[in-house]
Amino acid sequence: MASLPSISLLLLILTLFSSQTHLTLSLLDPSLDHRRPSLPLLHSIADVHDLLTLYGLPKGLLPGNIESYTLQNDTGYFSIHLTDACYVDFNPLVYYGKKITGRLSYGAVTDISGIQAKKLFIWVSVTGMEKVKDSDFIEFFVGSLSEKFPTDKFKQVPLCKSKASIRTNIDSM
Repeated sequence: MASLPSISLLLLILTLFSSQTHLTLSLLDPSLDHRRPSLPLLHSIADVHDLLTLYGLPKGLLPGNIESYTLQNDTGYFSIHLTDACYVDFNPLVYYGKKITGRLSYGAVTDISGIQAKKLFIWVSVTGMEKVKDSDFIEFFVGSLSEKFPTDKFKQVPLCKSKASIRTNIDSM
């Protein structure tokens, strides 16, 4: 029967080995994942708008008041912090919360929270965006429903307003 110190040593070695294995897996080259761009270090990209273009999406999907962002290279999960919640009139009117989260993969953003669009008199949560293959359209998802818009609408980073104007609300009806 093994003594208590040798069992403790064995547990310590197993813990170190399993921790090292996890660390090694998290350091795998992200270029091996074909859904992700081949980038040496995604953290070296300071502007999240530039990151969108590397993922095949137009930079104008997000407003210009980004304070910071984080991206998990292995899963694509991200968190974006804006200086303030705001509105952009893409026709429809779109609301960006102060924090936006989701999952980024090449040509798509899924599991989105923090973005809403106004349809008639109702605000609906945008749950996903996808570049339509071989076209100049972006498809936006609200649950199982979707609507396509030309990518030209999102070429430029939009200015974000702190309030939705009355005129904008009337135009989006």
